[in-house]
Amino acid sequence: MTPTIRATDAQLTSDVLVLGLKRDDKKKLAILTSGIRFNTASILEALEDLGATGTSDEVIKLPGESTRLILLTGLGGGEVTHEVLRRAAGAAARSLLGQKSATFALPHKTREEAAAIAEGALLGSYAFDEFRGATKPDRKAPLSKIEIHTNFAKDKKLQEALKRAEVISKYSHLVRDLVNTPPSHLNPVSFTAKFLPLAKKLSLKVEVLNDQQLKKSGYGGIIGVGQGSANPPRLLHISYRPRGAKKRLAYVGKGITFDTGGLALKPAQGMEAMKSDMSGAAAVSAAILAIAELKVPIEIDAWAPLAENMVSDTATRPSDIITIYGGKTVEVLNPDAEGRLILADALVKAAEVGNKGGKLDGIVDVATLTGAQVVALGTRTSAVMTNNEKFRDQFLETVNRTGEQFWPMPLPEELRASLDSPVADIANIGERMGGMLVAGLFLKDFVAPDLPWLHLDIAGPAYNESKPHGYTTVGGTGVALRTLLAFAEDLVGR
Repeated sequence: MTPTIRATDAQLTSDVLVLGLKRDDKKKLAILTSGIRFNTASILEALEDLGATGTSDEVIKLPGESTRLILLTGLGGGEVTHEVLRRAAGAAARSLLGQKSATFALPHKTREEAAAIAEGALLGSYAFDEFRGATKPDRKAPLSKIEIHTNFAKDKKLQEALKRAEVISKYSHLVRDLVNTPPSHLNPVSFTAKFLPLAKKLSLKVEVLNDQQLKKSGYGGIIGVGQGSANPPRLLHISYRPRGAKKRLAYVGKGITFDTGGLALKPAQGMEAMKSDMSGAAAVSAAILAIAELKVPIEIDAWAPLAENMVSDTATRPSDIITIYGGKTVEVLNPDAEGRLILADALVKAAEVGNKGGKLDGIVDVATLTGAQVVALGTRTSAVMTNNEKFRDQFLETVNRTGEQFWPMPLPEELRASLDSPVADIANIGERMGGMLVAGLFLKDFVAPDLPWLHLDIAGPAYNESKPHGYTTVGGTGVALRTLLAFAEDLVGR
């Protein structure tokens, strides 16, 4: 459950006081606050004895006076930016499982910085314990009450920003919950069932195509990937149509609820993380809910093609040819390159629906698409590819505001020839070197050249298998949701 949050400039009433810690220009340890005054000399002496450094993700707890605990969270050695504050607040919140309330008195000069602290604190206050026994001794709940100590406490715009931070937190936690849910409990059918009441509550239009409808309508990618599983595939479509909207976007997310690799079976080691292969679908489906709840005046269609890629006597075989929605044929050389197949169906359909009665301003797909993304950019930076540099640059401007890490990657035309097939319009794999880019080129084939399009490969950042950091917990991260929301907001303002 998302904690309650409020801004205050009054006397402290929380169990924990959160302050910032860093080395100043003279390499001396300094405590930075929102303006709270107290004697820091004894605290600094204790911190030096403890070997405190003030680096990012460092958290130190000390006995308090006006509060039960004082928590010092590292601000790093560089400039204290919005994202630094967001991560520092998140690291503090993560370390406060089992505590009920905390006042975050981190240094800030603007309401935007105060909002970043709130966002980080809310995002860090997360725990996935749906499948833990009620008597498990290490079961600790995250914070239930968060206060942001600020001089902007009575500022109307800050109150709006706190509301936005709550919405971001609620739907980021939803994405994390879905990604963390095991495939024994999450499949294409249960995924759609999760969103039906949420969309209805916000008066959004929802359509779900079942396997019979998908087959009849020619969605060969979704059917081809899902036909090997006992859990049938689905296509989830959520629409948001506010009055007076002048811009229109389509979001498409890859929804492989579990990926064995099909008849190109993956190695057993690491396969458990393949429950996260629906992160893109979760992100776009939750993003449209956030956009609707915040009443952003933009038309949005979210599409989540959903399938389980399993091994069976009905699974798609290497060398099979399938027909994507719209008529283009694909030779399936590798059944483990399945995400691009379901995305192709959804991209074509999203453009068809989005351009009815007007014209799409752009289409964005989000996918845990390639292992090559992790090789190229690691586990914290996602890739962005495009057919329209202006559209990409607008997206990267938004990224600067949200703090999520995306890096522009090319789509070299010389690699497109490797996808040629002697028996179909295109093959689903090509040149191994530059595999992330080849996958992007495959998707580009299913987008009209004059339709601005972004492909976000979030394969590494979607699921954190290492240590927690900042506001990011272990497991599902909820990556892309914040930027999808902010991108829609920014497009309205342009």
